[in-house]
Amino acid sequence: MSQPQQQPLPPPYPGSGSGGSSSSPNSDSPISSTSSALPTPTDEKKPSSYGTVIPPSPSPDTKNLNFSSSSSTDLSESSEYADLTRNPFLDPVVAAHWRKVYEEADYECRAVFDPSVTWSEEEEKAIIRKIDFRACAWAIVMFFALQVDRGNLSQALADGMLDDLGLDTNDYNYGNVIFLVSFLCAELPSQLLSKKLGPDRWIPIQIVLWSVVAISQCSLNGRGSFFATRCLLGLIEGGFIPDIVLWLSYFYTSRELPIRLSYFWTTLSTTSIITSLMAFGLLHMRGINGWAGWQWMFLVEGLITLCIGLASFFMMPASAVQTKTWFRPNGWFTDREVSIVVNRVLRDDPSKGDMHNREAITPKRLWETLKDYDLWPLYAIGLVAYIPQTPVNYYLTLTLRRLGFSAFNTNLLVIPSSVVHIITLLLLTRLSDILKERTFVAMLQCLWTLPCILALRFWPGLIENAWGTYALMSVLLSYPYCHAILVAWTSKNANNVGARSVSAALYNMSVQLGNVVANFIYLDYDKPYYHDGNTKLVVINFLAIGVFLFTKAYYVWRNKQKDKVWNGLTEEQKAEYIKTTKVQGSRRLDFRFAH
Repeated sequence: MSQPQQQPLPPPYPGSGSGGSSSSPNSDSPISSTSSALPTPTDEKKPSSYGTVIPPSPSPDTKNLNFSSSSSTDLSESSEYADLTRNPFLDPVVAAHWRKVYEEADYECRAVFDPSVTWSEEEEKAIIRKIDFRACAWAIVMFFALQVDRGNLSQALADGMLDDLGLDTNDYNYGNVIFLVSFLCAELPSQLLSKKLGPDRWIPIQIVLWSVVAISQCSLNGRGSFFATRCLLGLIEGGFIPDIVLWLSYFYTSRELPIRLSYFWTTLSTTSIITSLMAFGLLHMRGINGWAGWQWMFLVEGLITLCIGLASFFMMPASAVQTKTWFRPNGWFTDREVSIVVNRVLRDDPSKGDMHNREAITPKRLWETLKDYDLWPLYAIGLVAYIPQTPVNYYLTLTLRRLGFSAFNTNLLVIPSSVVHIITLLLLTRLSDILKERTFVAMLQCLWTLPCILALRFWPGLIENAWGTYALMSVLLSYPYCHAILVAWTSKNANNVGARSVSAALYNMSVQLGNVVANFIYLDYDKPYYHDGNTKLVVINFLAIGVFLFTKAYYVWRNKQKDKVWNGLTEEQKAEYIKTTKVQGSRRLDFRFAH
């Protein structure tokens, strides 16, 4: 049975994340750098922009191994290289190194680590379908619960909640800022808790807690209670998205994860569609028991997410080898499937086994990740890329009401842009996968929003032409969302389990900080045209494009720096580096940044 080529790219070469302290890229180099060019194997046709690493030539011991294959037993140099990129553990030196790392880390799946196991392409596709159905599908359900309870405020606005509570749009802005700042502050602590307790335990706790707070919103009676619930929701929901990404990374390879995250983020728009339809019915309950429609909506939708939270305790196994339990006696996988799930993920990224799934992140590892400047360009993208469309999205229902649409029609009118948003998100992520390109494909989001923002600023028919204004805002909010690409990109470039957990939180914190900024773009003095606000959005949109271009250039430059040092080493020095270096994560000489 032959080993399938499941990745169009070489996986991170073993040694791309061992334990120990981090240091500068050149700290472990036994010789000074040279300017020699990197030789590329003849069968390597992948664009370097998608992210790759530089595997050294196979060790002498590896060349004497018998690589079983249904088509040939006499491997050429190029086919041997291809096998090593698909399964780097065929090199016994590499396999021994990582076996030691997994044992020292007490990695929960170390017992099924097997460099020699093979499987067919059909087996792997069947297992991926099973993971999609079991893990990805439930992740989508849980994300639905998050988006319902943090996003239904816009439907409540359409029912006159601000007037009922004696609030104005400035109070609404302050409430959003309180939520976002609380969400931001909770990101990193939540990720640290998740790594210690395990996402399979912490995520259900989060959902149950925020559902209780969401239900309590049916009793809001003024400014103070509105701000209090916004704060509590932010503190509890913060960190949920990086927690989910961490859990999914246990089951998916680095190429598969962006596609699954694109499904994950379609939930944003799907939830908007579902809750808009639900709101159409629930808001008609105004007057029952003396309650407003928005009060019934908070109660009913909070109870739905509470049920999802309770069910999540039974739907999330800790890892591929821990799916069997008293309420799931047969588990998700057979013993052979477990071996395939674990080994395919490790061959794609060996560093995924360098920590136990309930191992806390040490202060030292946390500090090393915080000061990893090579990830800062991605955080900068997260800060600015999502600001241009955010104020428009926040004020969509209020603007539609101002244009004369009824509360019920307003909630229905947001559906078309949500549907198109789902389509463009999926197409954008697929395009990135097909082209093996992250930066320029993700930047299409900014190129989509720019002409729309310019029209909002300079079109004389804004507000005066109700349907034209609605069409313009709908086109803007149909933008291709690049968040799935950026999250997976950050995970890829972290190149270490501990760093991956923290960097995911830091990236999401930068996004939330951008959302905080976005809440101060549209101000009360500037309505209804928001000329000053839209001018700021135009400038920020151009800034976002510039940050994307800078990130591309930076990672190309950093990879060339590493190439100069790595190419100056002999094969023996490269092998010694892999075996003995204490550098971890993206600082390793044998790691290349994705871009």
